Amino acid sequence: MRKIEHIGIAVKSIEESNVLFEKLFGRAHYKIEEVASEGVNTSFFQVGPNKIELLEATRPDSPIARFIEKKGEGIHHIAFDVEDIRAEMKRLEAEGFTLLNEEPKRGADNKLVCFLHPKTTNGVLIELCQDAG
Repeated sequence: MRKIEHIGIAVKSIEESNVLFEKLFGRAHYKIEEVASEGVNTSFFQVGPNKIELLEATRPDSPIARFIEKKGEGIHHIAFDVEDIRAEMKRLEAEGFTLLNEEPKRGADNKLVCFLHPKTTNGVLIELCQDAG
């Protein structure tokens, strides 16, 4: 893993949360993107070298909707930038971590992504990200 790629925050309303985080960061978001396969709208903020991703459910059965229903709004995941996502997935699985998907899938912001089950990472949902190219 090379660096933290972004921190994902589950929100009930992208529109309302964009206003809040624009005030907090002193700048506007740079991108809004829907990831239909995950039932989520995303909004990205660049804060120095770091990114914050806001996640809003687009349907009641999406992972974000279930997360908010169970835990409320808040930090959803920490994403790490990796050079070779498939090699990193194999390495982490060999180390005993449980992967939530067998193959990388397309995520927001032109990334290939894979998640690690929080039961194997002290309750923190970890996302691996590689530029899709």
